Amino acid sequence: MNQTPPTPESMQTLFEQCKNWGRWGDDDEMGTLNLITPAKRAAAAALVRDGSAVSCALDFPTLPAPDNPHPALHMMNVAGDACTLGPVGALQATSDFIGVSFHGMASSHIDALCHIYVDGQMYNGYPTTDVLSTGARRNSIMVAADGIVTRGVLLDVARALEVTWLEPGYQITLADLAATEEAQGVQVEPGDALLVNTGRHRRREEVGAWPVRDGLAGLHAECLPWLHERGVAILGCDGVSDPFPGFGVPGWRMPVHQVGIAGMGLHLLDNLELRAVSDAADARQRWEFLFVVAPLRVEGGTGSPVNPLAVF
Repeated sequence: MNQTPPTPESMQTLFEQCKNWGRWGDDDEMGTLNLITPAKRAAAAALVRDGSAVSCALDFPTLPAPDNPHPALHMMNVAGDACTLGPVGALQATSDFIGVSFHGMASSHIDALCHIYVDGQMYNGYPTTDVLSTGARRNSIMVAADGIVTRGVLLDVARALEVTWLEPGYQITLADLAATEEAQGVQVEPGDALLVNTGRHRRREEVGAWPVRDGLAGLHAECLPWLHERGVAILGCDGVSDPFPGFGVPGWRMPVHQVGIAGMGLHLLDNLELRAVSDAADARQRWEFLFVVAPLRVEGGTGSPVNPLAVF
């Protein structure tokens, strides 16, 4: 692992190096989603062989836990024990309500490009004032209103390093990514959705939940230029892509979020559940698949809960 800690100055240089501002026009709000062309989608669809679909999302996080201090809400409006109490002949039906503050460490969600700022600016130089109390006027999740469909690539770093999980706080290096590509016989290409498996939920199942402040594996900041050069269109992780506690560089608490979202225009998928897709890929010895994400159509939304699908 690279033990040389970044500095605020080196992080600012890295941010400038990876910026895509103006690359697709001064009015662009899609960022690296521009790399997903119709030809890329068609090629991704051709990867489907046996038609098996695998969810990459956690269950709706209604149970409080050390890593879920603000649980989602699920309550019944009308339950089965009450649906028959209406007038004779009335429709008998049940209904429920859900609510979630999805940004955090427990809900599978996508971050829109209006979610993160650096020096008061979000992706493409738009100011904080473009996000009002009524929602975002720029870079909202509505740029993905028609869904995201592309080639998905799972880099199962934990499996490639022959461990059940990466220890909390582990910082995945460029060497780790290269070793995983080689072990799996796959290469990340422009327009791909890259999913990085750290084994977080295997560890959680075995030893129990833990506060994220106590550690979470993620990508070292040195991986950011690699993501930029490879043309990754969307980045997902069973954590939040950033490691905790990281190096604690002042002003750069979450470099992958800050450089990725605000600089590159890279949408992030946080808190995925990658155990099933990892097992499916390993069983087939095929680490590429059709990948589909359908965010909710929320005008002005800073992101959305999602249930991404890998189709083999």
